Amino acid sequence: MSWELLRLHAPALLIAVPLVASFAMPILGRTKLSRGIIALGAMALTSCIAIFLSYTVYTSGVLLYVFGAESPALSIPPDSGGIPIRIIFTIDALSAFMTLIVAIVGFSVFLYSMSSDQRHTGLEGYYTLFLMMIAGILGMVNTGDLFNFFVFLEISSLAGAGLVAFRIEKGKAVEGALKFAVLSTMGALLLLFAVGIFYWQYDALNIAAIASRMQFSLLDQIALVMLVAALAMKCGSVPLHFWTPDAYSMAPSSVTAMLVVSSQASLYGLFRVIFTLYGIKLDWVTVGWIVIALGMLSMFVGVTMAIPQKDVKRLMAYHAISQTGYMLLGVGVGIAVLGDPASLQSYGMAAIDGGLFHIFNHAMYKGLLFLTAGAIIYVTGTRDMNAMGGLGHRMKYTMIFFMIGALAIAGIPPFNGFASKLVIYESVYRFSPVLAIIAMLVSILTLASFVKVFHSVFMGPELPEYDTGREVPLPMLLGMGLLAGIVIVIGIFPAPFIDHLVAPAAQALVNQAGYISAVAGGG
Repeated sequence: MSWELLRLHAPALLIAVPLVASFAMPILGRTKLSRGIIALGAMALTSCIAIFLSYTVYTSGVLLYVFGAESPALSIPPDSGGIPIRIIFTIDALSAFMTLIVAIVGFSVFLYSMSSDQRHTGLEGYYTLFLMMIAGILGMVNTGDLFNFFVFLEISSLAGAGLVAFRIEKGKAVEGALKFAVLSTMGALLLLFAVGIFYWQYDALNIAAIASRMQFSLLDQIALVMLVAALAMKCGSVPLHFWTPDAYSMAPSSVTAMLVVSSQASLYGLFRVIFTLYGIKLDWVTVGWIVIALGMLSMFVGVTMAIPQKDVKRLMAYHAISQTGYMLLGVGVGIAVLGDPASLQSYGMAAIDGGLFHIFNHAMYKGLLFLTAGAIIYVTGTRDMNAMGGLGHRMKYTMIFFMIGALAIAGIPPFNGFASKLVIYESVYRFSPVLAIIAMLVSILTLASFVKVFHSVFMGPELPEYDTGREVPLPMLLGMGLLAGIVIVIGIFPAPFIDHLVAPAAQALVNQAGYISAVAGGG
């Protein structure tokens, strides 16, 4: 296959590889060796395709791919004058940015799970669902069609619900999975109703087509409320966060790391709706303050609920909610000043850069933290921090990885969390000093919370209740090490990452006209 042919069909391969592997897993994945080859091989190949596709988009511009068309790059048939009802991928710099997140975290997680989950049965079903969830997330962040966004969201949600319930845990995991499934279904129905409203009004499902015809009628406003509610719930924003602690804490740790990425794909959907679908039709100040309010609530509620937790994974789940608040805050400030060119140029774009930068950084350090939690549970057999202690004597590498993730989430230099939070602090302070100060206080509380975790889990004498005489297997260390390395490198060298990856993604997000033009012009 030539490079040109690979470039042309990379979007299809990005979804096809994990889907084909998931279908093959129940048949061919009967042994440990075959499961490992299929799962890790498929994720490695998917990651390579994702990196190649992202590089192509960043260097060559928006990439269109139409499934079932005479030419995959043809989006509007010249003889019809309309956009076909087909699966259309519209991959701009923002989509490529999110695709990179899925590729990096996904490969690390699959490497980690090669050892962490081998003590359990039914692993062919486990990896089947895992690969389906990967395909669903990748579809969400690359599709240019609202109905297919709904389809990929459902694939990701159904696979995620099955994975949350994988270990049962005396019914607790099933309860968490049921809550996740029910609320995901409610959100998906709201999304589907909104899609129906658009199709009835505009006879279109394509995001660019709807955006170009948007009248912002009463029905459009109702659809906007539905979309914001559904996607805010799916990304774990307060006050629609109530599924997150149960699902995150009860899922296997490798699954939880990917659930974080799945939530960020929904956050991507929320931003895509606001900027690309509705764009200039919105009252930027009002919408911006709504997003800011969601962000501040998420930051405050998440961190205050995390502090009293005794379950190490539930504590981290509440911190995931809190960190989502930083992303909403940064982008919300950018939205609020979008109608003021001077403020947008001065600090608005920097705020959006910070919010998107934090999405990437959060996926890395939060994925690392959940993997370290899984390593702790792997050795101790418990999630209760009161039953732990002294693990630092034997699990030195896990302790180091935990420290890297904890310092990053608290915004301590020289780790990546500090780099993105600093951008958010500086830009938000110019918008409202009070909001910036609150964000800094939340980081202080986050640090205090993780100091408590570190002391409870790793410090003190070794407890006799469990075997502390071993570190976790090498594949688990490699999975954690890969994410830890990225956390450190981006923290030390943030400028190239911001300039070459984050800033183009932010520009693609705010450029509604460019998105519409790319689709209308056929790429």
